[in-house]
Amino acid sequence: MLSNFTAAVLLAFALFTCFYINQICTHNTRLVRSVHATQNKTTAHERLVSADPVRAQSSVVETTRVKLKTTNETDTSRDDKCTIAPESRFDCGRDKLLSQTECEERGCCYAPLPGSAGPPWCFYPSLYPGYKMGPFTPTTRGQAATLTRDTPSYLPRDISTLQLEVIQEAAGCLRLTLKDPSSQRYEVQLPVDVPPNRSDAQDALYTAEYQSEPFGFVVRRKSNGRVIMNTTVAPLLYADQYLQLSTALASSLVSGLGEHYTPLVLDLNWTSLTLWNRDMAPHADANLYGSHPFYMVQEEDGLAHGVFLLNSNAIEVMLQPTPALTWVAIGGILDMLIFLGPDPQSVVRQYLQVIGYPMMPPYWSLGFHLCRWGYTTANTTRHVAQRMHDAKFPMDVQWNDLDYAEKRRVFTFDRWRFADLPEMVQEFHKRGMKYILILDPGISSTSPPGTYPPFDDGVKRDVFIKNATGHILIGKVWPGPTAFPDFTNPETRLWWEDCIRGFHSKVPVDGLWIDMNEPSSFVQGSVEGCPDTDLENPPFTPRVIGGQLNSKTLCMSAQQKLSTHYNLHNMYGLTEASATHSALMKIRGKRPFVLSRSSFPGIGRFSGVWTGDVRSDWEQLRYSIPAVLQFSLFGVPLVGADICGFEGNTSEELCVRWMQLGAFYPFMRNHNDKPNAPQEPYVFGQKAQAAMRSALNLRYSLLPFLYTLFHHAHSSAETVARPLFMEFPSDPNSQTIDRQFLWGSSLLISPVLEQGAVELAAYLPPGTWYSLHDGRPFYSKGQYLLLSAPLDTINVHVREGHIIPQQEPALTTTASRRNPFFLTAALSAGGWARGDLFWDDGESLDTFETGNYCYIIFTAGQSQVVSDPIRLNGALDGLVLGGLRVFGVPSPPLYVLANGDKVRDFTYRTDTKVLTVSGLALPMTKGFTVQWAL
Repeated sequence: MLSNFTAAVLLAFALFTCFYINQICTHNTRLVRSVHATQNKTTAHERLVSADPVRAQSSVVETTRVKLKTTNETDTSRDDKCTIAPESRFDCGRDKLLSQTECEERGCCYAPLPGSAGPPWCFYPSLYPGYKMGPFTPTTRGQAATLTRDTPSYLPRDISTLQLEVIQEAAGCLRLTLKDPSSQRYEVQLPVDVPPNRSDAQDALYTAEYQSEPFGFVVRRKSNGRVIMNTTVAPLLYADQYLQLSTALASSLVSGLGEHYTPLVLDLNWTSLTLWNRDMAPHADANLYGSHPFYMVQEEDGLAHGVFLLNSNAIEVMLQPTPALTWVAIGGILDMLIFLGPDPQSVVRQYLQVIGYPMMPPYWSLGFHLCRWGYTTANTTRHVAQRMHDAKFPMDVQWNDLDYAEKRRVFTFDRWRFADLPEMVQEFHKRGMKYILILDPGISSTSPPGTYPPFDDGVKRDVFIKNATGHILIGKVWPGPTAFPDFTNPETRLWWEDCIRGFHSKVPVDGLWIDMNEPSSFVQGSVEGCPDTDLENPPFTPRVIGGQLNSKTLCMSAQQKLSTHYNLHNMYGLTEASATHSALMKIRGKRPFVLSRSSFPGIGRFSGVWTGDVRSDWEQLRYSIPAVLQFSLFGVPLVGADICGFEGNTSEELCVRWMQLGAFYPFMRNHNDKPNAPQEPYVFGQKAQAAMRSALNLRYSLLPFLYTLFHHAHSSAETVARPLFMEFPSDPNSQTIDRQFLWGSSLLISPVLEQGAVELAAYLPPGTWYSLHDGRPFYSKGQYLLLSAPLDTINVHVREGHIIPQQEPALTTTASRRNPFFLTAALSAGGWARGDLFWDDGESLDTFETGNYCYIIFTAGQSQVVSDPIRLNGALDGLVLGGLRVFGVPSPPLYVLANGDKVRDFTYRTDTKVLTVSGLALPMTKGFTVQWAL
């Protein structure tokens, strides 16, 4: 036996050794962390190495090796590696629930937090083993490096070698892809190529650094050194059906990752968002109709950046209060684009340069639309449109739900109830109205052979999705058993166009409403079920409604031309929208109108979107605003919610408030479900009708302004309905507001969203804001003001320095487009303002691209308003300026001149300081000057 003295010496030596090793590990760990927190102080021998994102020169990656966890490591070192603040833990058991033993077998830390529902109990230690990065080598697009891992991860079918490619797409856009070099995996091919304007590294708005082992990268904003992505916080995992990447976030102000029932700024308190398109009425904690793997982060100082994961597989995104985020995709590759802004609007523009700028909608589509499931006959539909007209409600488009179809089969119409549907549509057209009906993708498969051409012809042309055995997959939708077109097949697009052309030759619809295109099915997978495979039951399934990927949709093993439905499901609506847009363009020769329920990045090029089956209640009214604003970020400006609600009975007050808010949705449609009480505007009391009529007339008067906003969205990726933080990024009070919103940069909409309210606290960002109603000024330092809001009122304010082009409203846009224009000029403190008008025939294709349009700039200053026609094409011929309102005129004018001639019809209100000039008839095609003498 050893003497007590010898034992004590050995024990002390052992403790000292453990302490020394622990200090080395701790020092290295801190070195990594300190690099993250300091600006560009990385040197070659540290764990993070900097790599030039453009210049294709080999970069040697050197590392200071840190001894990683082994089974005989001391408890002290283990405890240190596991000493991580609960909010900074990254879940090691994301793929399944683990016991303590299973957790520790993975080399992870186990530290229960009883009573805390958020942080994981099993989490990664610092510097968890992962991939090792080799040196960079040049590629045609940037540079590449190989990642390898010595031992497999805990995931099935782990991929041990990866290829990293780093591409500087533009000065403000960095792209990183991680692929399996030995096996071709499914990759999303968007129809838009990123513009090849790759710039020199010196111009880049970012720097990128790489940790070689375990692999991770850090992206900083070059201007201030702020870390905007840091993936070294948790390991990269890459298996056949499980791809995981975590990053720290620059702030807790994160928006995007739709489509979900959430506020505009997401809750980071251990929340999970699943991206998997599903026919599901909007409610909390559910995957809804669309998937948009894009988020924007508001940084400090008014800066912002965005991140897009180009992946169409099922994705779960975990948000935690670190702040941090973890992506888990169950297929495809990791293809990540980082947009540096530097401001929020630039982030959206950079994102849209990748996914495509939105289409230009026809002018009439910005009018009011009316729909209901339950207009059971053509005469019922006619009667609705007539009652709207008789009650003097502006309306442009009458819709029909599936009531029109024979046995609910698309491309047919019922020969009894809708026998004169073609004549009804012609009647609408003669009255200056348009007509739209629903078109579901499911094609009835049970009609007797030779009686239903869409199915018979589709079988001959091999256009339908197949099951795993190569037979047509049959699901079940409204007409019963149905087949589903495969829109990734070029032949299907031609067949779809032929079907639409044949139907349009009988019923000349003006647009198509593509519903049920997640795709939705009333049976799980197919009428025959689905095979028991890893596609149907992957090792990890994100949290989806129904618990399985094939719940209420097709089998994941279903075969499409491009790949399996497992890979393509989230893109079904996008591919159908593209095919429908193309067909309508060729058949009608005019600007198409398509409205889709399902969505994926890029759908704004082809379609508008509505937010699905919202419920008639006040909460859903409130949540419709962030829903609309999110789609603005996603490049889908033509968006709205079903006004007054689709599910359940509305109330008169709710419907009035919803019509007022809906007057400022970019897309305005009242839609109702079959069993509910009617909610057409004319069914309510006279006071309610007057309030709704007022809201509709206000919208119609603003359509020239709204149309101009859509032009800027189409031509330069600006937003139409705009969150306050995008226009006022440096205003901390604007960061999370989603009960108010802007149209463009100049109109602030503050709706009533609470039952019984007759006033509301509205936030006015710093500056002068004028009531659009009467020009009353509000001088704000960035504060909430209590505004009167009786039932007949929605508060709208014009921002100083802006001119709004308007037009006298009418019952249709066909009529209103012929009416006199008028201007509302909101002067700044210095007496200046500016505005513009884009105008064309409202429906021709590519008017901006071919120069076939008018564009006028309006400026106010030095006591005059001047118009400057920059481009003219005849579209404004015969149209005149009938008057203008000038807000903020400091004193009564002595006289007013229009093009040098004295004007008799003008008034000035000393209480509001508003000058109103009327009785003008100045041609819009010629420059004009209206001046006043003070």
